[in-house]
Amino acid sequence: MKILHLDTNHPLLINQLNDLGFTNHEDYLSSKSEIKTKIKDYQGIVIRSRFKIDKPFIDAASNLKFIARVGAGLENIDCDYASKKGIHLIAAPEGNRNAVSEHALGMLLAMMNRLITADNEVRQGEWNREQNRGDELDGKTIGIIGYGNTGKAFAKKLQGFDVTIIFHDIKDGLEDGNAKQVSLDLIKEKADVLSLHVPITELTNNMVNKEFIDSFSKPFYLINTARGKCVVTKDLVNALRTGKIIAAGLDVLEYEQTSFENLYSTDQIPKSFQELLKQKNVILSPHIAGWTNQSKKKLSQTIVDKIAAKFR
Repeated sequence: MKILHLDTNHPLLINQLNDLGFTNHEDYLSSKSEIKTKIKDYQGIVIRSRFKIDKPFIDAASNLKFIARVGAGLENIDCDYASKKGIHLIAAPEGNRNAVSEHALGMLLAMMNRLITADNEVRQGEWNREQNRGDELDGKTIGIIGYGNTGKAFAKKLQGFDVTIIFHDIKDGLEDGNAKQVSLDLIKEKADVLSLHVPITELTNNMVNKEFIDSFSKPFYLINTARGKCVVTKDLVNALRTGKIIAAGLDVLEYEQTSFENLYSTDQIPKSFQELLKQKNVILSPHIAGWTNQSKKKLSQTIVDKIAAKFR
């Protein structure tokens, strides 16, 4: 079986696949149209988010048996069409769930203790103690939307705190010893902190908008380590200004390109993003929650294991 690797990953991925008897080719520079002309020669693709695997591309891949994405989500792949073609889809949400959960917890503690603002002020010679008085996590209710790999990992990370953890998911029967499954309405009523752990779907695209935010019974902290388009930036900015959202930790942004490698494709910075940058009660990172030295290795190992289990 010949596999084409379209993004660089941990060396163990190719090395172990070679050891298992697969033939591995690498092409990290050719355009999508150039790849399309030769994809019929391959039975497998390994990709992160370099470009979208759409219907025309899948049609050109006439001998394809699997598509493996070294990451958690599969939104850059036309999954329904690939499945109709008998193509096996592989992802690795197990590989970076710990990294994402640690990042979310770090953002939460930094927000509640005003660490970024305080650090910047001290560097500028300002010594503002009262203005940077923190907020303790103990006693808070943490609401999680999406209780898959990262949602569960985040709930587990919170076990050392005296908090109530509740979650909402479209699937039933996910409750475990770390969190209680509840309705979305109860999340909106009880949550002091809201953390998003959902894929981008019709239900979650622009989910956190003005109507959604206003339906919460009290001000809350927002964490988004999921997908940028789950949150409408202009509505978030307004909520930050009014205090409806106390602070936000955003690892992902509405304006990211689908490859996640760049923020936006034009030189024109969106107005709502300019306004977001002015808010002191926001912590930003460049889609790196699942991007640790350890997760790079674990993601690749997960992909190897799943390919081997299915095709060897």
